[in-house]
Amino acid sequence: MNCDNCHIDGGTRPYGNTFALVASTYPKFRARSGSMESIEDRINDCFERSLNGAPLDSASREMRAMVAYMQWIGAGASRAIPDAYAHSESLAYLDRAADTTRGRAVYLATCQRCHGADGAGAMDSARVAYVYPPLWGAHSYNVGAGMYQVSRLAGFVKNNMPFGVTHRAPQLTDEQAWDVAAFVDSRPRPSADLRRDWPKIASKPVDYPFGPYADRFTEAQHKYGPFAPIAAARRPESRIR
Repeated sequence: MNCDNCHIDGGTRPYGNTFALVASTYPKFRARSGSMESIEDRINDCFERSLNGAPLDSASREMRAMVAYMQWIGAGASRAIPDAYAHSESLAYLDRAADTTRGRAVYLATCQRCHGADGAGAMDSARVAYVYPPLWGAHSYNVGAGMYQVSRLAGFVKNNMPFGVTHRAPQLTDEQAWDVAAFVDSRPRPSADLRRDWPKIASKPVDYPFGPYADRFTEAQHKYGPFAPIAAARRPESRIR
């Protein structure tokens, strides 16, 4: 796979994981690693998780070129840009768990034409890169990727899929986006070493699918929902006795 599979139009499309805010926000503290991270760290994080590959040397020509590109994309960008613009929409939680059976029906109706019934994607004619990336299987993102959180994938799908739609004219409903994201993330994919992730377990996102947790909810509910009860339990007023 390559960066453009998740960062649409070379990381320039609003609501398509644009690179607009990278240069103005890094270095920054990230709760997932529990440390300050540089742009180089963040790029390698994507290489190792979203691309299921190997990290680059921070001094390499390729890394310096990627950092320069992100700085160019973000030149003059304001931190006031809405988070959704730079990433994707945070969809309202469903009042139920995301449904993989319904999601499979959505996938077969709207997604398989590009990504294949087996989720294997489609490569270019030279078989060098994916035109349509694999959504599961050995060549897809691993379980440490952001897209393995159902909320992340659902927002991205709603704003950008099927290929050609935009956040201004989505084709799928919120429910369909949640369900198809749950179906895709239910499929097999590469593993990852997550032992150092989220050193403060209370900071794990509500849909982070691996325990332990600082709450009483199961891994299944943290993966598929319903998420509103988890979010409600984290509000300060819920801890007042």
